[in-house]
Amino acid sequence: MLNLTTSAALFERAKTLIPGGVNSPVRAFRSVGGSPVFMQSAEGAWLTDVDGNRYVDFINSWGPMILGHAPAVVLDAVREALPHSLSFGAPTNREVEMAELIRKMVPSIEKVRLVNSGTEACMSAIRAARGYTGRNKIIKFEGCYHGHGDAFLIAAGSGALTAGEPDSAGVTQGVAQDTLTAPYNDLPAVEALIAANPGQIAALILEPVVGNMGLVAPAQNFLQALRDLCTQHGIVLIFDEVMTGFRLAQGGAQELYGIKADMTTLGKIIGGGLPVGAYGGREDIMNCVAPAGKVYQAGTLSGNPMATAAGMAQLRYLHEHPELYTALEATSARLADGTRQIAAELGLNYTVNRVGSMFSLFFTAEPVTNLDDAKKCDTAAFGRYFHAMLERGIYLAPSQFEALFVSTAITDELVEMYLKACRESLIEAHRAA
Repeated sequence: MLNLTTSAALFERAKTLIPGGVNSPVRAFRSVGGSPVFMQSAEGAWLTDVDGNRYVDFINSWGPMILGHAPAVVLDAVREALPHSLSFGAPTNREVEMAELIRKMVPSIEKVRLVNSGTEACMSAIRAARGYTGRNKIIKFEGCYHGHGDAFLIAAGSGALTAGEPDSAGVTQGVAQDTLTAPYNDLPAVEALIAANPGQIAALILEPVVGNMGLVAPAQNFLQALRDLCTQHGIVLIFDEVMTGFRLAQGGAQELYGIKADMTTLGKIIGGGLPVGAYGGREDIMNCVAPAGKVYQAGTLSGNPMATAAGMAQLRYLHEHPELYTALEATSARLADGTRQIAAELGLNYTVNRVGSMFSLFFTAEPVTNLDDAKKCDTAAFGRYFHAMLERGIYLAPSQFEALFVSTAITDELVEMYLKACRESLIEAHRAA
């Protein structure tokens, strides 16, 4: 058994000071049981907790650490920037350089605004789309997460044509009525929403590859059909690429699937591990944002010199080493295919979804193409599996409904370590049932 006494003590202290003892809900281990592990340090593929236990990391700070933890290229850039002060509240040359590099790597982005988180990027993109179109309503998909902005915390209504219901206390019915929801991969539902709300929909926002109900890929031609619908009806198509941007390819999911969004939200990888976000898109839409236009959005720490130093170093490295994506694809395929094979050999036939360096093991034998499919998973068995993997030094997302992220620090030896642990943990999870 792992010795987690320091983590347990810290969690008890934290619960008296912080809501639920954590600063982001999934960290609390509520969906897998037990207490969270408090981390001390990380390097490459390895995390070390406050009790000295080491784990191979398959969360990678929920995506940003595509090069593994503490890569020299990023740390060196931060060290170089550090003596010049942590914030200016004034423009810097690095903001311009980052905007140029983002535009070069994501061709649909003609202008971009840096912010401080993915949530802020998505909130701002929606506001810009509403300001540009003069319309109020948006369409989002069940199970797609776009941060904790009020407009996004909406569950499905009672039917395909109804407005949503708030998914969180504190979200008003007034906000909810402007958010329309559809099942992911369900094109007829989107068409019905548009038909029922003619000339009223400002934007359609989605994760082109979903990472927040587990990893779910778009059905064939789904993204192109959405692109065509949005063009036809004057709706701003927003790709939330906070997770997928610069991870699935240099140009993100848009490059992978050959689809151009009108607007794109970014985060995670573009900060190299520091808090950052960005939203950008067509010049005519972005010119609506203040001070160029009437859509107000501001941020004291936007374009922060530390975040841009770390992000630029990582982005440049990815841009200059496209072969990394080929290697990531091969490593991730071995992990996902091996997991699928092990489950099948054990008679479990669980579903494994993968796109690029993101994948999920779903504890269900049925295909997972939307949120309702994902909800069919045996979450109790997943919780036992999670803890069995943790005991074997493998750190997974503490939720069935979160994707895993692979970094370039995962070696062939670590793939074999993961697969060995996976087999033993699946056996243990079902022996304990």
